[in-house]
Amino acid sequence: MSIIVFGSINIDLVVTAPRLPLTGETLTGEDFFKIPGGKGANQAVALARLGIPTQMVGRVGAHSFGTELVKHLQDTGVQTKNIFLDETANSGIAIITVADHGENHIVVIPGANGEVNQEDVRRLSRLLPIATAVLLQLEIPIHAVVAAAQAAHDANIKVILDPAPTPSHLPAELYPLVDIMTPNEVEAGQLVGFPVDSQETATKAAEVLLQKGVKSAIVKLGAKGAICATPEETFFVPAFTVHAVDTVAAGDAFNGGLAAALYHGLSLHQAVVWGSAAGALAATKLGAQTSLPDRFTFDAFLKERGVAV
Repeated sequence: MSIIVFGSINIDLVVTAPRLPLTGETLTGEDFFKIPGGKGANQAVALARLGIPTQMVGRVGAHSFGTELVKHLQDTGVQTKNIFLDETANSGIAIITVADHGENHIVVIPGANGEVNQEDVRRLSRLLPIATAVLLQLEIPIHAVVAAAQAAHDANIKVILDPAPTPSHLPAELYPLVDIMTPNEVEAGQLVGFPVDSQETATKAAEVLLQKGVKSAIVKLGAKGAICATPEETFFVPAFTVHAVDTVAAGDAFNGGLAAALYHGLSLHQAVVWGSAAGALAATKLGAQTSLPDRFTFDAFLKERGVAV
């Protein structure tokens, strides 16, 4: 059995600087990196590095970085037979500025990710008989996300949605198709229409998401922990304290850790702990996929923090 990730595949062009530039300001940077990324590919790599059989479904461009991106996924253990090489598009690109204290600005050019369509959903559907979960994000067209969620829902496969980047309007029909939604505090605020900046407001936001039809809502508060709400319970999981270098892909690592725990049959509470640990580890290194922990590092981290593996 496998977990399927249906989503974006990018190349990340990363610059580091002492701080984020002000509007209209030219700021001298410190370094430059070219790193494979994309929220879909990041979550696939996060899973594969934790030893989970992972299938990636998506698109790359034939004219820039496509072959390189697919090879990197293969090298990390992700199955790539269902990635389509689009002859009419460039691969997706993310331009990322990272400040010394770990905060970042990101601009994404969708490229081939913006061309994901029903043909790709059909490729996903053929894999559903061997799937335990489908991970979705919003860096591909929303109609494809809804169709993928519907296909997985109809096949009784768990749907985990990272609603990022959050659009101005998320289709109402998507919420009931989602088993677990994992917004961060900014995304949760955009979805529910009020600021989310504390355990109290995160709990309220999670309850609103349940009312919209989501079966479980996890609101990620970064260094302040995570709130998880289901119809039966609401609980808080504190964050692991680490020295943050770069928070790029920390949310993707969270979803990878969460889904990996569920793949192994652990409880939702344990899964949120695994997600928090994976996210914390990712924040200690620069870059997207380059920051994602392997299983040895992950297990050692949990044992050091007194968490049973």
